[in-house]
Parts: sequence; C-alpha cells; structure tokens
Amino acid sequence: MSHHTPPRQLPETDAASASPDGTPAEDASTAPAPNDPGPGAPADVEPADVEPADEETAGATGEANGPTTTAEADEPVAHPASARTADGPEDGKDGKGGKGEKAPNEAVVPRAASADEDSTDAAASGSTSAGSTSADEPGPSGGAAAAVRPGWFGWRRRFPRAARAVRVGTSVLAGVLLFGVLLIPNRLDRIAVDSFLRLPVEAIFLAAVLLVLPSRARRVTALVLGAFVGLSTVLKCLDMGFYQTLARPFDLVFDWVLLNDAADFLKDSLGRPGEVLVVIGVIVLLIAVLVMSALAMVRLADLMARHRPVAVRTTLVLGTAWIVCFTLGVQPGGVTIATKGYTQYLTNRVQYVREGLGDAEVFQKQLRVDAFAGTPSDRLLTGLRGKDMLFTFIESYGRVAIDDPAMAPEIDATLKAGDDRLKSAGFAARSGWLTSPVTGAGSWLAHTTFLSGLWIKNQQRYRTVTTSDRATLTSYFQKTGAWRTVGIVPGVRKSWPEGKYFGLDHIYDSTHLGYQGPYFSWTPVPDQFSLEAFQKLEHGKKDRDPIMAEIILASSHNPWSPIAHTIDWNDLGNGTVFNKIKEEGTNPTEVWKSAKRVRTEYRKAIQYSLDSVTQWVQRYGDDKTVLVVLGDHQPVPTVTGGTANRDVPVTIIAHDPKVLDRVADWGWTDGLKPAGNAPKWRMDQFRDRFMTAYGPAKK
Repeated sequence: MSHHTPPRQLPETDAASASPDGTPAEDASTAPAPNDPGPGAPADVEPADVEPADEETAGATGEANGPTTTAEADEPVAHPASARTADGPEDGKDGKGGKGEKAPNEAVVPRAASADEDSTDAAASGSTSAGSTSADEPGPSGGAAAAVRPGWFGWRRRFPRAARAVRVGTSVLAGVLLFGVLLIPNRLDRIAVDSFLRLPVEAIFLAAVLLVLPSRARRVTALVLGAFVGLSTVLKCLDMGFYQTLARPFDLVFDWVLLNDAADFLKDSLGRPGEVLVVIGVIVLLIAVLVMSALAMVRLADLMARHRPVAVRTTLVLGTAWIVCFTLGVQPGGVTIATKGYTQYLTNRVQYVREGLGDAEVFQKQLRVDAFAGTPSDRLLTGLRGKDMLFTFIESYGRVAIDDPAMAPEIDATLKAGDDRLKSAGFAARSGWLTSPVTGAGSWLAHTTFLSGLWIKNQQRYRTVTTSDRATLTSYFQKTGAWRTVGIVPGVRKSWPEGKYFGLDHIYDSTHLGYQGPYFSWTPVPDQFSLEAFQKLEHGKKDRDPIMAEIILASSHNPWSPIAHTIDWNDLGNGTVFNKIKEEGTNPTEVWKSAKRVRTEYRKAIQYSLDSVTQWVQRYGDDKTVLVVLGDHQPVPTVTGGTANRDVPVTIIAHDPKVLDRVADWGWTDGLKPAGNAPKWRMDQFRDRFMTAYGPAKK
C-alpha cells in the first residue's frame, strides 16, 4: 500500500501484542514505516506523480515536497508513522520523540494539504467526506483531482494557469456551439446577429433533464442528445444548400437520390479524384460535427453536475425569464427574446416526412385519372394534323427575367426584336404564364409535369410516372401515327431509359448532334448549334412526315458563365468555332463572387436562348411550323432574390392563323412577352387544355 493513502483502521488489539516483526506496539508507533523516509530524507514518490487537488491550489501543491493526501484531516489511522510529514521532522526537531513526536492516535497531514486546508474546506462545503462522496458530485479532493489529468507531457501540472484557461474556454465554446446550433436558421438569407440574441426554450429544457438524471444516465443521455443536435445541424446545412439552389428545404424522404446527382456533378466538374476528395471531406466533416456536438453536450452536463446548486438556480431563473418574455411577447428592437424555433423546426421536419410517406398513395390515385385515355387516335390532336409541332424548353427562363427592373429593359428589347423577326417571317405569337412545380433546378420534374399533366414535385413521383403507362402529350402525338416524334436533349450525357416513356421515336443526346466544340460550363452544346443540328438531322429533310419534337435548350443553365453568343448560322460548322468564344468568355469563379454579376450573366444567357429560337424560326420556319416555347422553372435564389414566385413564361408561335384562333379564348397576350395580368395556370393543367383546344372542333 502506498504511503499516499492511509491504511484502514485495524480492529483494536491487545496493547501488549507485538507487531509482526516482534516489535512491541508501543515501540512500533514510533518506528519508521517500511516506505517512510528517514529523518531529513526526501519522500520516495516524485512530485510528478501528484495531481493538484484543485486548480486554484495547483501552485501551492506544486511547491510542496510531499504529496497531497486524499484522507480527511481528522480521519483516524492505524499507523501514524505512515502519515508522517513527507518533509521529515519539523524545523528544530529531531524526529525521534520529545516535541517532534506525535501521539499514537494523531494523524499527521502533509504540509501541502495543510496549506490548502482552507481552500479545500471551502470547495467541499455541503459535500460529504471523501469516503462517502457520490459519483454525481465528486468531492474537491478526490473528484477534482480525478478530473484533472496531467495531459500530454504533464502540461496541465506544469502550466496550471493555462490549463485552467483551456478548461474554462472549452466549456464556454461547448455552450456557444450548442446555443448556436439551437438558434441558427436553416436559410443563409435569414442568418443575422439578432438571430442569436434569443433565449431558446430547448436549452432550458435540456438543462433541466440533465440535472435530474443520475450520473450514468446523465452521460448517456447527454451523448445521445448531443449526437441528435449534431444531426440536426447537418440537416440545417443541407437545407441551406437546397434553399440556395431549389428555394426549398431538403426532403428527408425524396431527396437522397439528388446526392448521387451532386456526386456526378462533382465528377464532371473536378474529375474522379476531385469527386473522391470532396466526398471524403464531407464524410469527415459529418463525423466531426456529430462527435463535437456529443462531446460538447457531455461536457456541459458534467459541468452542471459539479456545480449543481448554481446550475439549478440558473435554470430556474432562465426558465422563469423565458415564460415571462413569451407571455408578454417581449421584442426589444423587433427581436423575439423567448423562442421555440428549434422545436418548430423539428415539428415541421416531422410533418414533411409524414406528408412524404403518404404522398405515394395520393399520387397513385391521381395517376389513374386521364380524360383522354379512351379517346380514339383519329380524334386526337386533329387541329394540328400536317403541322410540325415543336415543344421547346428554355432552361431557367423564369418570370424574374421579365419583371426584375435590373433585367427588364434588356429582356424587353430582346423580346421586341424577336417579335419583329417573327412578324417579318409571317409568324405571330401569344403568351401567358405557367406555375412550375420546382424552382432553381429540377428541370426534368418540370418537363414531366408539362407533358404528363400531373404535378411532379419530387423524385418519387417522377420515378412512378415514368414507369407507368400514363400517356404524355408527346406520346399522344406518337399514338396518332401522324407524326415522327424526336427528342433533342443536349443536356443528356449518359443512358436515359426514361426517354422511352415520353413516346419519342428517336432521341438525340449530346453525343449525337455532331458537336465537337467546347462545353460552356455545364452546357454541353450551345443552343444555336442544337437548333441547327435539329434542322440538319430532322427538320430539313425532304419528303418527310410531320415532326413532333421535344427540344431542350440548355445554354441558360446555371452557372451562366461562360456563355455563347449568336454567330452567323453558316459559320457553325462542327462547333469548333465556339472555342474562341469560350476563351473570350467570363470565369464562373469570378462571376459568382458578385450576385449582381450573376444576374447580369443570367440575363445574357436568356437573351442568347431567345435570340437562337426566334432566329431559327425566321430562318427555317414555314407555314407548317408551330412552336410552344416555355421556361421550365425560375433560376436560383441568387437571381430571384429569394422570391417564392414560380411562374414561367409560355408562348405559342405559329404561321397559320387558324392555330392561334384555337386558343383565342385563353386570353393570352399578343407577342412573346406575357402581360403581368395574363392568365396563369399550373403547369400540369397545360396538357389537357392544349389537347382540348386542338382536338375535334366543337359543333
């Protein structure tokens, strides 16, 4: 047994009984213990093995030559010699009796402990002795010493002030971290200083729960709650990204598949090594967030347990303050002090999940309703027989391009120039508004909504409808047998099995358009070249059947830098002419440093797409040509300013006046620009209205 710890009190024995070595008990009381140093000799335990009993007394303990005992000063011991002062005899005493002797039953406390007695007693007020201290509230000598570890190379003992600063600082950071997670909004545009000047009820509730739990349950609960808070932090970060791109939060039911699309985007942008590095970095960051949140919660739980009276009083005061502020609606400077925003956030997420899980059943019922399913093919789309029908989607062409004061003058000029081109070629146009199911991205969902007549708002609905027998606007053209149906989809760069669902006889993706020029950021093929390729591959052929084409124009796809510009159609060739145009273009990294520049480049991209369409109609259109030109969704919030509006322009262009007469009762605006008060429909309503307007004429 080390001389650090006094031996247990032995049962009383006969005073005349001898010690094991034959020494009488009376003599044994003054005989040196086996491990006791002789008079004037140093203790046999190095000071490096000793931990300070308390941070405040660490300096005094470090200067002492003897170790600090963990026994109470008045605890009786069996062998007083073993509790003798580690320094040896007191000054001026010989250590062999007289004034240097201690009574047999009198415990001798090391000097360091004696020197710290006052501070130790103060720290131990209200606690029990070392032998009966509970695990929840460790005593100042046993618990504090156990909580303080030497650290690497014993730095905590060597630098006690620094150790204390680190300890306090770490606790403060843990509190700031947890309060920040509870208070931070899940949208970047809502993060401000006043977002953090609030009192979250969840923090008070968590403190109360952790205070009433016993030691082991408290630590387990803190660990679980900390990890949960970390997960909610990750979810909030995902929400921030989705709001910035799609103007909506991350969907816990349907959006996981989009993470795979994001990985593909990284691969296309950074290559395979870059994709792997980013994915590894994200995984490491995720683990770090969970671990840090869990450790922060455990640290604060232990801190409250060590200072339970103060923690209880503080929790009661804050709880009372929250109730008062919430009841009275205290809002200094417009800032709501008492908040339950984190609880509301979690409640909304649970509601979204419940709705998502029930959405499949709702959609299945909608899927079975089709007003034209039983219509004979010879009575379908009779008003368009003999015409070439082109459904042309302009990527990210949203209402903001027409309504935003900063973009409106240039867009108005482009639309007016387009009207002039159409008029010079004998065409006319009428325009209105459609409301897209998505914004920022998700073009395929908008395309499918427009063509299927169903509200395709998530990936599950998209997969369900594209694996069903639900007819689309394009497949009804195919069903009549009166049109050859083709797809010009330059944004498709890999297998696209869903293409069969849309009723297309032939699909031209980015590898089948004959383009050998450069990518323009995300865009594989410039719009002008895509339309020229359609002319050469299908529309320009002689002695052909009427064509129904779905054409996707992708030059206005995010990030809009660099962008192409229109050139002489005779100079397009195989697309290599665009190499120089790309070199002269802008750098997306520089563009995206300024929201103003992003909006400017977006506007230019929309102008390029509109010019490409109207120039193609002017150059190649004839009396059989009919187009429906529309945007698929609004651009990202960086351009829209975070508006919730999801309207997109839609225009019908035709040379034959009878085609536009069929939709005269729609109330659409003449020309390419819809009026602000022009009719607005949900995008899924267009299919049935269109097929009704161009079906058998009403008697």
